[in-house]
Amino acid sequence: MPAAIAAQEFDLIIKSGHVIDPKNQVDQVMDVAVADGVIQQVAPEIDPARGKKIIDASGLLVTPGLIDIHTHVFVGEANRFAGGFSSVSPDDFTFKSGITTVVDAGTSGWRSFPSFKELVIDRSQTRVLAFLNITGAGMVGAPEEENLEDMTVQSAVEIIKKYPDIIVGIKLGHYRGTQWDPFTLAQAAATEADVPMLLECHVPELPLDQLLTRMQPGDIFTHTYGAVNDRDWILDDNFDIKPEVLAARSKGIYFDVGHGGGSFHYNLAVPALDQGFYPDSFGTDLHRFSMNAGMKDMLNVMSKFLNLGMPLNMLIDRATWNPAQMIHREDLGNLSQGSEADIAVLGIREGTFGYVDSGGNKIEGNKKLEAELTLRKGKVVWDLNGLAAQIYK
Repeated sequence: MPAAIAAQEFDLIIKSGHVIDPKNQVDQVMDVAVADGVIQQVAPEIDPARGKKIIDASGLLVTPGLIDIHTHVFVGEANRFAGGFSSVSPDDFTFKSGITTVVDAGTSGWRSFPSFKELVIDRSQTRVLAFLNITGAGMVGAPEEENLEDMTVQSAVEIIKKYPDIIVGIKLGHYRGTQWDPFTLAQAAATEADVPMLLECHVPELPLDQLLTRMQPGDIFTHTYGAVNDRDWILDDNFDIKPEVLAARSKGIYFDVGHGGGSFHYNLAVPALDQGFYPDSFGTDLHRFSMNAGMKDMLNVMSKFLNLGMPLNMLIDRATWNPAQMIHREDLGNLSQGSEADIAVLGIREGTFGYVDSGGNKIEGNKKLEAELTLRKGKVVWDLNGLAAQIYK
């Protein structure tokens, strides 16, 4: 065997891309070598002779695979979210946006999770994790979804402990009563299982200050820049960040975008960002309706924030390493040597682009993020312009 061939110990080398890896504080042009589905080396210069395939990423960003912590992917035949076609199949939408990991936001509950695992999680190339709904049936709509008798702490905890590598938290949402019982039960389950609670509260009767006061450090508040059913906003009447919101962030509460079809408004986001209140994660609230509205996809959401002045390195952090920490999965969202090779290669297009919020309002920006290449476990699963393909002759 020729020496040159024998020396090709890497399956591929991504060369000359601008690597942004917040965990390892890398923000410069680097090469990334992959073999056997694992990141082998990140260095300023890796000899191309060591790679079986060379991918030229000059002028492009190379980041960890993106993490979307608020999605609905328990797709099925029913006319609802849980096991229904209001959810979407993850592989159809993730890789083309540079996403390698999604977290389903409580579409399944402790009773329906095994079906979700069998039908979607086990069959998807995308890494699918889950917040478990405190309601056993999951997101099946009223009145079942609001049934207090179906909110069983011990049953939820048992399922979480059975699947600790998949279930990363408890979700409370879509409850419109005036009682605190659902919140208390969800929080009790999260505490006993030692996981965060994702709060998607659609309850105008429960004041924001009391919700945030009762949340624990590490819990996640979603739909940050939206007002759902007249729920309290994060801004006061003068469009200043409310003191209780700042206090919540100070004590360790995370704030997720949760864009969705109706939960992102510029009249809240722009003043908040002007005051430095940036999101901790870019959960999209992906579902059949939001993807065809102002949300579109995660890169569209990130592009909005990029054009509203969010620094690029912070933008990538809140799409990779920060959400990995929020869900206690520090094995994800980074390009450390030995990590699974989930990688996004992103371009920043320049031009004139329109970005729409949930109220039909538009801003214009001159930058747009686009996924050129996505690797999952070291394999190319999305290649927009054939970066990894052979030239036809």
